[in-house]
Formats: sequence, structure tokens, C-alpha cells
Amino acid sequence: MARLNLLEETRFEKLPVTVYPDQHIASRQIAARIANLIRKKQALGETTVLGLATGVTPIGVYAELVRLYKEEGLSFKGVVTFNLDEYYPMKPSAAQSYVTFMKENLFDQIDIDMANVHIPDGTLAPEDIAAFCLDYEQKISAYGGLDLQILGIGRTGHIGFNEPGSAPNSGTRLVTLDDLTRRDASRDFGGKQNVPTKAITMGIGTIFKAREIVLMAWNKKKAFIIKKAVEGEISSDVPATYLQLSENVEFVLDEDAASELTRFDIPWLVKDCNWNDASMVRKAVIWLARSLGKPILKLTEEDYNNNGMAQLATDHGPVYSINIHVFNAIQRTITGWPGGKPREEDTRRPERAEPAKKRSIIFSPHPDDDVISMGGTFIRLADQGHDVHVAYQTSGNTAVWDDDALRFVEFAIDFSKSQGSDTETLDQLYKDMRQFLATKQPNQADTREIQTVKGLVRKGEAIAGARFAGLDDAHIHFLDLPFYDRGKTQRNPVGEDDIEKTIALLQSVKPHQVFAAGDFADPHGTHQVCFDILLSALKRLKETEDWVNDCWIWLYRGAWHEFETHEIEMAVPLSPQEVERKRFAIFKHQSQKDRPVFPGDDAREFWVRAEERTRETAHIYDRLGLAEYEAMEAFVRYRL
Repeated sequence: MARLNLLEETRFEKLPVTVYPDQHIASRQIAARIANLIRKKQALGETTVLGLATGVTPIGVYAELVRLYKEEGLSFKGVVTFNLDEYYPMKPSAAQSYVTFMKENLFDQIDIDMANVHIPDGTLAPEDIAAFCLDYEQKISAYGGLDLQILGIGRTGHIGFNEPGSAPNSGTRLVTLDDLTRRDASRDFGGKQNVPTKAITMGIGTIFKAREIVLMAWNKKKAFIIKKAVEGEISSDVPATYLQLSENVEFVLDEDAASELTRFDIPWLVKDCNWNDASMVRKAVIWLARSLGKPILKLTEEDYNNNGMAQLATDHGPVYSINIHVFNAIQRTITGWPGGKPREEDTRRPERAEPAKKRSIIFSPHPDDDVISMGGTFIRLADQGHDVHVAYQTSGNTAVWDDDALRFVEFAIDFSKSQGSDTETLDQLYKDMRQFLATKQPNQADTREIQTVKGLVRKGEAIAGARFAGLDDAHIHFLDLPFYDRGKTQRNPVGEDDIEKTIALLQSVKPHQVFAAGDFADPHGTHQVCFDILLSALKRLKETEDWVNDCWIWLYRGAWHEFETHEIEMAVPLSPQEVERKRFAIFKHQSQKDRPVFPGDDAREFWVRAEERTRETAHIYDRLGLAEYEAMEAFVRYRL
């Protein structure tokens, strides 16, 4: 019976999927699977042939394999490896080379014979590539094929560097990289323009020959493409869908990467749900209304019955009562008083009424996240008389163009000269900057002086934006968390000093409200790291300081993605005039206008993204049957 239930739950999935609570547990399980294979073949006197992948995804697997070697005696002396791919052209000693990656994360820490290691050669002459690729295939065959191939997946659906359009029987070859793949790699190379346009990759046909194939994916950034790969139709547009044809494949995911699969995202379509869970009911009713294009109060029993929600209608009906309950719950998220409405009954409001004047801190990972993400709420909190502080957690100095840094120093020199001041020191600084920048390599860290200049550019813009929102300088704080600059040269840059700086600010303000960036799709991104530091600080303070128990944490999202409607716990509506004020606050960040250094996937300017995102949130509320507003900023409460 349990087997039948599982088959029903996974009926949309076209290949085996195993989901673990997090990537750490999943990585250990995959490493154990590899270790068991190695030990089994060693006992038989046989060679283990592994197909290996690079990128962030397999790092945890490699770390666990290193641990098994150092602590449990796992030997790699009889192991042969073939890597999936390598950029072309690429020197093996380059920081971005997959040779460097594999040595740092695995090979230099275990007892493998480097003669048994095979990685595509990024230094080949163009005329030698075809012969090399054929030889690569022949070497794999000579070892009897791959015993186990591990894979990641790119946001284009590529496996290896088999981009959209790849054939299912393709072999090792030179390929052209998709623009999205190059954008995703841009930070490693100091800009997309420095990412190679080509790569040598093992083909899909080669991967298919492996006796076992394990595709790994972690975090929400991969959820969309995982759904396509697992539940979509087989298509060259998503090369990973070809794996549906294999009998030897398994997808291993963490909960975030699996979150858009039907059994997790829309479970009522495949199984009985716990309709006593209010959040589940809210999610389902909103989904139904949006799917049918109906306001919530116009949903019928037939709508419920025809869309997997008959049990909800039966157990908790009549349907109209469910509709009213959900409608009212969403309506209660809307408030023009993000700091709470004084002297009003507040049991059904998102924020408390008292104290009437709250101490609030807006934590901004970069110097512009505050106004881009929640500028309207920021302004309203200040207008309504709350004691508002803003804390810029990092300098953001990597996101300033080199020529802008030079321009500001030129201005300082010219201004000093106009006042009759000595400019000898500035002249030398300017000369040194020009000399360094003339030979600066892609992704090379700036000199300390250049980092300082770029940081001051962004600091000045942040002050201007916060002043425009209504703050005086005493309420504007620059934490300049050390991890940000350490991260340019260290792998695990977060330190005790980051937490202590955050604790010191929290202790000085003792806020009733904390607003923090809640963009966690990238587990290694600045927003996630900044939140983890803030969370560590609050948890420590909670042990010793009573005010933390009365401090509410509100998460906001950045310019790209909004919270799902069913998740929103506070929606702050903005008038057309407030949208314009927010826009002007964003305009204070001139170095990020027109074309920022790190634009992401979206070519729109930040203010355009922010306005269109908040307008869409308001439109969703409107289409659900609620009041129509110009825009809405959304928040979710985080509970310690």
C-alpha cells in the first residue's frame, strides 16, 4: 500500500528522485555510495572508474570523500577518474580552471595517482581538439566505461557543458557556451566578458553509458530547472530531460531544489493533504484562484472538485466559508502602518500597536538593498515617526566601475587644487591607481586604496539615499563587515568579528523591529551570509538580553523575486506618489544606474525591476479580489 501511495505522489516524475532535508546530508550519502563502490571493487581487485563534475554542487561530496580518506582509510590508489568538462581556452594553472578546482577540492588531499586522472585539456591547438576528444572517449572505453557518473545541472538544463540543442548521442567535443551559463560564471571571471565562450565537454551519449548516473542539485535557484528535467517533456531545449531515457539514473536533491516538483509544490494534485494546516489551505485556495483567473470569493464547489481539492471542500466546507476565511486572512496582511497602528486593536494586524514609536533597524546587505527592496516602507516608517536606523552590512566596493573610481579621485584632486591645497599625496594615489588598473587581470582583487575609494563612492550614495528617506546621519550605520573583503581571498571568510560588530549595533539600538534581506536562493550569496551573521548575533543576545524576545524580524526580498502570495504576512501598499519617492531614493545610487557592474540575469535597471515587482504584487492582490493599489512591498516574519 505504501508503495502505491508513493507511486501516486510521484506520478508526475519521469525518473527516480531522492530528496534529503539538506545538501549536507545528501552529499554525505552520495560520498558513502562512491566509497562503497570503491571498496567493493577493491575487494575484487578491480579498478573503479568515476566520472566527476565541478562547480559548487559537488564540493560537499568531495569534502566528505577527503574525510573518509583521512579518517576512515578510504584509498583512491586504484581509482581512475574522468572529468566532465573544461573551459576552452583555459590554462590548467588558472584560478577558474577545473584542474585547479579538482586539485584544491579533492586530488591534492587524497592518495590518487595523478596518472589516473583525466581532465579535458584547455590548452590544445584548435586543430588538435577533435583527435583529443576521440582519444578521451577511447580511454573511457579502454577502462570498461564509467562505473558511476556524478552530475550537476545548470540553469539552462545543461549536464556537463551539453547546452540546449545538444544531441542525445553526442560524444566528447568542443561546444559553445550558452549566454546564461556564461552569466552564471561571470563572478568567477570578473565579468561575463572574461568568461570563455567555449568548452570541451563529455557528451550526453558518453554520460549515458555510465553504469550509474547521479545528478545532484541544491537550493531554490535550481528548483525551476529541476521541475523541467524531472516532469517535463524530453526536449533538446533542456538536455537533462534526456536522462529520463536512462534506467540507471537517480536525481538526488535537497528540499529547496525539489520544492517546485508537484508533490511538494501542489501536493493536493497527487495525494491527500493535511487540510487542518491553515497555511496549506491558504496556499491551495490562492493557487486555485490564480489558476482559474477568478477572485477568491467567486470560487465554486465545482472548482474545488475539479482541481484536486474535493477533500478540502468536504472536510471544511461549505466552499464559500473557506473562501471568506482565506480572503480575510489575506486582507489582514495589508497595512499602511508597518510599524503598527497606535492605539488600535492589533490582534488581526501584522504588527503590534505598542509601543507607538518603535525602534527599527533596516539591515541592508549592500548599500542600496534598503531603498531598492523596501524603500516605500522605509520612507513610511520615518514619516510615521518611528526611530528608524539603517545598517549597511558591506561596503559594496566590488560593484563600482574602475573608471568611476578614477573619476572621484580626479574630482578630489581638482577640488583640492581649486582651494590651494597640496595634492602630492592624491597625485601619487591617482598615479598608482592608473598603473594598477592598466594591468589588472579579470577577477583580480583591487588594491586596498582602490577598494577604499570604491567603498566611499557607495557610502556617499547610501547616505544620500537614507537622508532622502528621512534619516539623520546619526541613524545611518556602516558595519563594513570584514567577511566581505576577506571573501576575495578566502573560502570561508565569516569570522567572529562580523558577529561582534552586529551585536554591538543591536545592543546600542535595542530594536523592536528588524528588517533583513530574505533572498536565500543563493546559499553562498552576500544576502544569505549577511542574514546568517545577523541571526547568529540575535541568537546570542537572546540568551542574555530580554529585549530580544520583543524584537520582531521582518524579511524583505530584493529587486528580482517576490515572496509567494501565500507566504506574505505584511503587505505595505504604496501610492503613486510614494512609488515616485522610492524611485528618487534609488536614484541616489548613481554608480548602480544604467548598467551596474553585476546586473544579474535582468537587463532592466534596479529601479525598474523594483517598481515592476511591487506593481505585480499589487496586481495579484487585486486579481484575488482585494483592493487595488499602485504597488505593494511584501514581508514575511522570521521567528527566532
